Amino acid sequence: MKKFSLYAFLILLFLNSCSKDEKEISVLKENRQDLEMISSYRDAYQALEEGDPYFAAKKFLEAELLFPQSKWASQSALMASYSFYLQNYYTEALSNLERFVVVYPKSKNLVYAHYLIAICYYESIEDEKRDSAPLIKAKEKFTFVIEKYPNTEFALDSQFKLSLIENILAAKEMYLGRHYLKKEKWIASMNRFKNVIENFSQTVFVEEALHRLVEVNYKLGLIDESQKYANILGYNYMSSQWYKKSYKIFNQDYSVQLNKKIERDKEGVLKRFKKLFD
Repeated sequence: MKKFSLYAFLILLFLNSCSKDEKEISVLKENRQDLEMISSYRDAYQALEEGDPYFAAKKFLEAELLFPQSKWASQSALMASYSFYLQNYYTEALSNLERFVVVYPKSKNLVYAHYLIAICYYESIEDEKRDSAPLIKAKEKFTFVIEKYPNTEFALDSQFKLSLIENILAAKEMYLGRHYLKKEKWIASMNRFKNVIENFSQTVFVEEALHRLVEVNYKLGLIDESQKYANILGYNYMSSQWYKKSYKIFNQDYSVQLNKKIERDKEGVLKRFKKLFD
């Protein structure tokens, strides 16, 4: 879900509030503080519309702090978080969002706050090979959104993002596993490949991870264990290139035999074709 989609959600949030506001202003005319709160909120929203999210964030926070008992306070806090997010000020956005879920646990927009927390972690990733902490936190929060709010648009997008994150984390494990394999650090490499098939079983790296376990166990002389992973690979991914490579570990003549079989099949097809014209 792009930033403009998040913005669209907040526009709806604001408009819904404003639609009620027209009716409420007549009731609130005597209450100067409430009117000031609405005015401050609108100023902040206008700044956001005009492309000044930093000023908007400042005004939204002012509105919340000046009128903490108002129904607009929670909306102002959420809009401030979004304004920080727009500027890629992820630390400030996360700090404000974490405060939001504690201070406003009954807010109808709580799901959006949790989702935005996950997005902030997800987009703050700089180098997943060196620091995967933001990815792991994003994964945890996306999982929370999916489990807690399964029938929402946020859960749907969270599922998509979660799939991407798991592939990134699995890719890192494979990278480290291959590195240890080249260094002949068999146990270290085995642990990385096992982690992929145990914790990232829905990623594109499972086939290779299974093959690598066939390879490592075979090198260690653990033939039964190697055969076990080869069987799993063959049962689930028989047409995979990685299964063919694993098969060759146990049968060095596999390529020769395969070529001979192909030739025999071709000869059989040719004979059947000729019979059509006899």
